[in-house]
Amino acid sequence: MRATLRACSPLTLRLDLVVPLTIERVTTWLAAYVRAWDTYDPDTIGDLFTEDATYHYHPFEEPVRGRLAIVASWLESKDPPGTYEGRYEPIAIDGDLAVAHGRSRYFKDASKAEQVREYDNLFLIRFDEQGRCQSIHEWYMGRRGQREPVPG
Repeated sequence: MRATLRACSPLTLRLDLVVPLTIERVTTWLAAYVRAWDTYDPDTIGDLFTEDATYHYHPFEEPVRGRLAIVASWLESKDPPGTYEGRYEPIAIDGDLAVAHGRSRYFKDASKAEQVREYDNLFLIRFDEQGRCQSIHEWYMGRRGQREPVPG
């Protein structure tokens, strides 16, 4: 009887689905994030986020809310193919929360011979039990004197 109760317990089932957040899992998610920026594939972007995820692009603006809205926000102003390069790595993990740091570089064209912008990035990412992003806060700083693109 104990085995039956334990097998049917919602708590046991929930714990069986929980996978701890690790450096490896965050590194894998960050690599998928870079792939999503490279491809602008809606499914690849959407797979990163929970249905009710929030994306905070700017600390003084309302976040984008929901997977579909996040995908749409990524697709609004695409960079030309091959002109983006990102490298990010986790620097801290606490429970379901990860902090990542890295660089985003943008180039004049796909040859990547001439860099036009570079940003230092910091991400605060909260994950669900399946390793999808529930919320992300992004901070980025460009190089001093860097020319910023005019919003479209």
